[in-house]
Amino acid sequence: NEEEIISEVRDGAMWITLNRPEAMNSLTPRVLAGISRALDQAQNTDGVRAVVLTGNGRAFCAGADLKYVQSQVGDTANGTQHFLSDVLALMNRVESFPIPVIAAINGLALAGGLELVLCCDLVIAARSAKLGDAHANYGLLPGGGGSVRLPRKIGPTRAKYLLYTGEFLPAEELLAAGLVNKVVDDAELLSATGKLVATLARKSPLGLRRMKALVDDGLAQPIESALRLELLASEVHAHSADMKEGLAAFNEKRAPVFTGR
Repeated sequence: NEEEIISEVRDGAMWITLNRPEAMNSLTPRVLAGISRALDQAQNTDGVRAVVLTGNGRAFCAGADLKYVQSQVGDTANGTQHFLSDVLALMNRVESFPIPVIAAINGLALAGGLELVLCCDLVIAARSAKLGDAHANYGLLPGGGGSVRLPRKIGPTRAKYLLYTGEFLPAEELLAAGLVNKVVDDAELLSATGKLVATLARKSPLGLRRMKALVDDGLAQPIESALRLELLASEVHAHSADMKEGLAAFNEKRAPVFTGR
């Protein structure tokens, strides 16, 4: 069913809306494939400067569809393994996507939904939104990177609390932990996200892509090699049309017009 994922290019962004409100936007193979297709489209559409992930109804995403998972476990453990591999592949793709990905959390982000949020670059949450790991509530283990990415994002002590207790915490509490960038009134969520997209759309897409790679690659290695990598990237970037345009715009006291080259 195509409607399970609604994707549209609007105002410089690919907006991807999970649309299974009756199942709290839980993940199935079909939903994963729909998100993946929307990401393909984002990559192949000129002028898309950001991706926004959000949900319809009272959940952003409640994680894997447990009815589907149970049907697979009853069948063979193999089916579950394939599904988890597909979940992890999508999470990794979101995390390393070449343009910024924004999570606009409209409601509950639980288990795989939290894992999806962890893969996004920026996170805006509605005030009523709650986030939690929730795997422990059903005797499950994180399979989409939760035990690996959560401690890296918010530190091991906070991560273990969310993992062990299965508690859902208000977005406001996770603002201080660094998991959420901004909390806004529920009615403001989409307009606040639109403003953030507009800000990103004015920047050099080449610059943002390289910054994302530098941050992510830099976190994965010792500080000395990360600093060397940054210096090398800056030397390469000095030859870009966008950097020349940025400096020219500064000199001419005008807004730069970046092309991503």
